[in-house]
Amino acid sequence: MKKTRIFALAAVLLLTACTPDAPYQANISFFSMDTYMEITAYGHVGTSLDDCKDEINRLEALLSVTSPDSDIGRLNASGMTDVSPETAEIIKYAQRIGGETNGALDITVYPVLKEWGFTTGDYKIPDGDTLNALLQKVDFTQIKADDSAIPAVTVPDGVQLDLGALAKGYASDKAAEILRENGITSALINLGGSIMTIGGNPSSGSPWRIGIRNPFSLDENIGVIEVADKAVVTSGSYERCFTADGKTYHHIIDPATGCPAESGLVSVTVIGGSGIMCDALSTAFFVMGAEKAAEFHREKGGFDMILVTVEGEILITEGIADTFTNLSKLPLTVL
Repeated sequence: MKKTRIFALAAVLLLTACTPDAPYQANISFFSMDTYMEITAYGHVGTSLDDCKDEINRLEALLSVTSPDSDIGRLNASGMTDVSPETAEIIKYAQRIGGETNGALDITVYPVLKEWGFTTGDYKIPDGDTLNALLQKVDFTQIKADDSAIPAVTVPDGVQLDLGALAKGYASDKAAEILRENGITSALINLGGSIMTIGGNPSSGSPWRIGIRNPFSLDENIGVIEVADKAVVTSGSYERCFTADGKTYHHIIDPATGCPAESGLVSVTVIGGSGIMCDALSTAFFVMGAEKAAEFHREKGGFDMILVTVEGEILITEGIADTFTNLSKLPLTVL
């Protein structure tokens, strides 16, 4: 919900600036995937917004880790089940990113996340023996998914999946696909902070301006990024956290340690053409840290990023140097 608020503040400024001659604006808001979602489209939308909502709810029914009837719920309960092609697609994509990031993204870390209480709100600091036992089951390479028309997925006993680091990004891609197929050329999709833009601002033709939250002052934006036909996804240590014995613990778990990642970053924003890519990489980079994230960017490309360090420095990639406005007093370095 915190990431949703960042976007909403930026979007209000943009939408109220529309002129009387701007294309017809339609909006839908709803709760799904455990978060508030809002989609705004311009033009002759017809039933496309309702179609987006139906598709996102359908995906939630497939991917929810808390529903015993979902693909993931049945897999976690039984260790083997047939799943939808979409579920298999996301699992395979997660395994690919997991391999490329040397395990920084691992969708089998769910039991560790539960032990910390981040899935229930019953927070606690697990003891070392418990974490070590759970970590024996954290390994995305143990997942087996076949390529049949109705894919079967198998995991060893005790291995459990959570697609939360990819689901909203994937859903934003599907919502954008629906809108484009219905002739929509300008839209803003905000799925609980996983933001996807279609086209630009219809009143001016310029790119959308999306605010990026300041992790050191949560009521403010650290900057604004201008984008068109791009996804913008942020992962931050301020999103879900608790304090115990004077130390704050956040929900982004390092699969190598079973503890909240301590990579020197407090916020990671990834900007690119694919929502699922940005969603997955924002989590992985938070675990990897600035140096490894920058190395990944140099080797792979295809996206941009905004990193905020614990020391209070903003690091951005060269591709967005001309479209990012620093609203804070923090020093900015172009990678």
